Amino acid sequence: MAAKPVIPRLVLGAIESGAGKTTATVALAAALRARGLKLAMFKCGPDYLDPSYHRRAAGIESHNLDGWMMGRQAVCATFSRAAAGCDLAIIEGMMGLFDGAEPAGDEGSTAQLAKWLGAPVIAVVNATGMARTIGAVAAGLRSFDPELHLAGLVCNRVGGRTHLEILRAACADPPILGGLPETPDANFPERHLGLVSALDAPLPDALFERWAEIGAQWLDLDAILRIARAAPPIEAAERVQIVAPAHRNLQARARIGIAFDEAFHFYYEDNLNRLKALGAELEFFSPVHDARIPAVDGLYFGGGYPEIAAERLSSNRAMLDSIREFARCGGPIYAECGGLMYLSRAIRTLDGRAWPMAGLIPAEAVMSDRLAALGYAEVTTRAASILGPAGLSFRGHQFRYSTLTALDETIERVYQVKPRWGAPFDEGFRASNLLASYVHAHWASNPRAAEGFVDSCRGWRVG
Repeated sequence: MAAKPVIPRLVLGAIESGAGKTTATVALAAALRARGLKLAMFKCGPDYLDPSYHRRAAGIESHNLDGWMMGRQAVCATFSRAAAGCDLAIIEGMMGLFDGAEPAGDEGSTAQLAKWLGAPVIAVVNATGMARTIGAVAAGLRSFDPELHLAGLVCNRVGGRTHLEILRAACADPPILGGLPETPDANFPERHLGLVSALDAPLPDALFERWAEIGAQWLDLDAILRIARAAPPIEAAERVQIVAPAHRNLQARARIGIAFDEAFHFYYEDNLNRLKALGAELEFFSPVHDARIPAVDGLYFGGGYPEIAAERLSSNRAMLDSIREFARCGGPIYAECGGLMYLSRAIRTLDGRAWPMAGLIPAEAVMSDRLAALGYAEVTTRAASILGPAGLSFRGHQFRYSTLTALDETIERVYQVKPRWGAPFDEGFRASNLLASYVHAHWASNPRAAEGFVDSCRGWRVG
């Protein structure tokens, strides 16, 4: 029997959103990268933004792990595959440690993932104005779920070395593994409910180098590594790989164009890996900067912030014309959220200006300064589409500040969307071989959706 793999790992959780998980993750990853360690980076939940900071800090792609969307087998498979051979796997949590899809259970929470992966947890606590109470916080986190291994705390926003020593004296077990001081001139910019993507923000390398120095000075890196290296071996059942079905002819490859730039960069790395495992060659292109789409058999427009590049997207008429021509010829086009906005008639920005877009979806995407939708959703297709036959179900997430207005009601809607909270509704706009939705799908919830898309791209090219 093969030995179980040993993967040093830890989870950085918190008691609330905004406690400083991403800052602590960046500081830790950048400091350990500077030591020469090979890292693997992960983000709990559906967040696309924090992984862009992981990428800048660690110099590698970060992978999302989501218990509700992916399920245990896919979570463990993605982790084991991406973390194989690393010196340390760092998993940044989401929201509060025990917050997830259920208010009375741990489904979809950081705590659930930590238990699935047998990973010790280091809790990041906003210690502003706190002293002995840090001990009560630690005791509460530890006793709430005895199955969770709370290995230590990192105190964020400490007032200095003296404050940090007071906190250490107030909480010896679990230990305080360091603290991060207030650094207003090194803060990362924010938008909506979280950080601005590190891909579209003007963040210099020097900022991440500074956080590496802060991490080395203020975090007990040796103690953190000892905790991570004490994690138990990963169970053999968790080493499932993403593989193509045995009957699939991978020689008949499909080339899929992936829109990727400052306007479009919300993709689950696992989704892209599934396309590649199914024989797809991914060709990245920029709707903002390139003159036209590449020579491909299908197009995938992910989410992002097309509103911040609305003027440039609208003025790139050659790119828009090439997309319209691809659609006119029946080329498969799949779009999510920001991609849906780009394929609509226009994006109306907060200043009231309407910027003409591709016009493939008969509606206008109107931005708001208030959240329009947020949360998990389950989709079931009511008709065949480029993802496969009717009755296909998969899970995803919504996070948007825009709504579609002036929608031509004659366009077909092939999705029935059941939000985790709220009433079901019809969506999923289909026009010939185009399919667009506000839902960010995670294909680990049903790999047949990725298979269907690759088959549609391959079939259109062969046809």
